[in-house]
Amino acid sequence: MKLNQDEIKVKSTSSRLPKEDGYFMPGEFEPHAGCILIWPERPGSWRNEAKEARRAFREVIRAIAESEPVYLAVGKTGMPSAREMLAEIKADTSLCPVTLFEAETDDAWARDVAPTFVVKEENDDENSRSVRAVNWEFNAWGGSVDGLYASWEKDNAFAKTAAGYLGCRCYDAAPFVLEGGSIHSDGEGTLLVTEACLLSRGRNPGLTKDEIEEQLKNYLGAEKVLWLPRGIYQDETNEHVDNVCAFLRPGEVVLAWTDNRNDPQYEFSMAALAYLEGEQDAKGRKIKVHKLPIPDTPVCVTAEELEGYVFEEGEDTREEGERLAASYVNFYFSNGAVIMPAFGGINTASDKRAAEVMERLCPERKVISVYARDILTGGGNIHCITQQIPAGSFAKKGGNSRK
Repeated sequence: MKLNQDEIKVKSTSSRLPKEDGYFMPGEFEPHAGCILIWPERPGSWRNEAKEARRAFREVIRAIAESEPVYLAVGKTGMPSAREMLAEIKADTSLCPVTLFEAETDDAWARDVAPTFVVKEENDDENSRSVRAVNWEFNAWGGSVDGLYASWEKDNAFAKTAAGYLGCRCYDAAPFVLEGGSIHSDGEGTLLVTEACLLSRGRNPGLTKDEIEEQLKNYLGAEKVLWLPRGIYQDETNEHVDNVCAFLRPGEVVLAWTDNRNDPQYEFSMAALAYLEGEQDAKGRKIKVHKLPIPDTPVCVTAEELEGYVFEEGEDTREEGERLAASYVNFYFSNGAVIMPAFGGINTASDKRAAEVMERLCPERKVISVYARDILTGGGNIHCITQQIPAGSFAKKGGNSRK
């Protein structure tokens, strides 16, 4: 299906806020109707015409499709390679459908530019949910202050494009700036965020912390927001929460960890642990924290990995030896699995340890490790390139959107 972002008409909701309408953000660990990804193309993010990145994306798509459908947005120039990948995927008839739809974007971070989905229980039946989308303002992780590229109009339009493609009504939270990777929900009224990200100068400088929290509660149906101080060291998103801490289920989180006191991450993780141990969730529960160690050896950009990039003016660049924000917390919960990054090489033992931790914490799911260094060098990881669509039906009634 081909979509024109200039002509697409997005069904809007009533003028009420999601919370007023009874909608809330479910947990990622809850059932999905599918997952949105974007095929990588940007030369300043993905070297060598994205050849290495596309191999990694293909393996992520294959792993997700073991238990849920995938909707892959593809630009015109990327369509031939995406169709080639799709032919390989379709050869495995045991997989769920993978559907391509044409849409132009600036980059491939679906977590941050696709809509955030919210749900509402219907007919007093916990298995009957209606689904709506939320569109946030996107400004490339900081706009003119510290954004990662100079033009982001296509990315900013993508949430409405994706909602329109799915036939999902969409609340418009713009001009409030937010990315999907900066929030994590337990599905029962509690959100995880980081102060480093949400209070950064490049996002909503005109709003106080309390006003930002009120926006989160209104659009995500939350009752309590937990503000971790920091995220992962060197995370260029101003330290998104999805790279440092994630809900496994209500009342339980996994936290990126290191015992190495000489690692800058040590103080970040210690501060997060101290904060979480002193807090309760929206239901009054103490939060159980499970530690998920980061790679033993920092993942740094090599001279070889610097070859093949083409950076635009105003775009963030890479340097040899630059430490990347490698974390195993940047996993994706599919319906049947935990799809988590592996970095290989000298961190093979760390990869195995992380998978074993998740197998113990999520015995009901299959743990699938995917070599993701070629996603990491683009600036993020598996959770960053995915956005889940909660199970349910799309609401059929609505009026005008609310700004």
